[in-house]
This record gives sequence, C-alpha cells and structure tokens, in this order.
Amino acid sequence: MTDLENNVPDIKKTIIFEAPIQKVWDVVSTSEGIASWFMQNDFQLEVGHEFHIQSPFGPSPCKVLEINAPYHLSFSWDTDGWIVSFTLKEIGDKTEFTLIHGGWNQSDAVVPKAGENATVIRDRMNGGWEAIVNEKLRKVVEG
Repeated sequence: MTDLENNVPDIKKTIIFEAPIQKVWDVVSTSEGIASWFMQNDFQLEVGHEFHIQSPFGPSPCKVLEINAPYHLSFSWDTDGWIVSFTLKEIGDKTEFTLIHGGWNQSDAVVPKAGENATVIRDRMNGGWEAIVNEKLRKVVEG
C-alpha cells in the first residue's frame, strides 16, 4: 500500500441552503454564528487569528488561514494537522455551502485526544458533520 492509499480521505459535505449568501456567511464567519450551530469559540475573522473551539475533548487550538468574504474561509483545527474550510457559492437567492475537513494523518495514526485511530475518528466525525451541516446549520440559516 502506498502512502497515498493509506491516507484518510477528506470529509466533504455540500448542501444548498434556502438563504442568501450573506446570511450564510454571517453564520459561518462570526464567533456567535459558529457557536449557534457548532461549538463555543473565540473566533475572529482575521487571517492569522489564533482561537479555540470548545470541543468535547477540551479546548482545541485553531488558526484562521484564509478568508475570501463571502465565499471562502479556512482554519486549522487542533494539533493534528486538520484543516476545515467553508466554501459558499451564490445560486440566485440560495447558497451552495461546502464544508471540507481535511489534513488527516495515515489511517492507522492515533488521534491523541481521542485515543483512537484516524479512520475511526474520521468516520465518527463524518456522521457528526452530516448532522451539524444538514440539521443544525440549516436550522440557523433558514430559520
């Protein structure tokens, strides 16, 4: 098995929201907005800003990497090399929202805080992101 085959695939969720792009952007690019559908945090929309997300395993250090308002935002999450990005695309009065959670280690690498291998954590988080994006985030932006 080559290194490429042993890498854990990115999590990708794409959904169309019945909401204008600016409303969706405001919910995914502010501390209050992110807390309303994801986790408590001290996020600031500023490249290089270091912040924490209050995860079930304790505070996770993060850093804002890219901003292209209102179309793209990415940040590092925790200490394992994860990168989370939000990409928004205007479709009339609707918004196509894509979340990508990448930067996974080898499939058998242990994620330290969780104490389980990357494949197990990825599968668990894939289901978690599904519910977060399709239920929680949808409710906030379409409510």
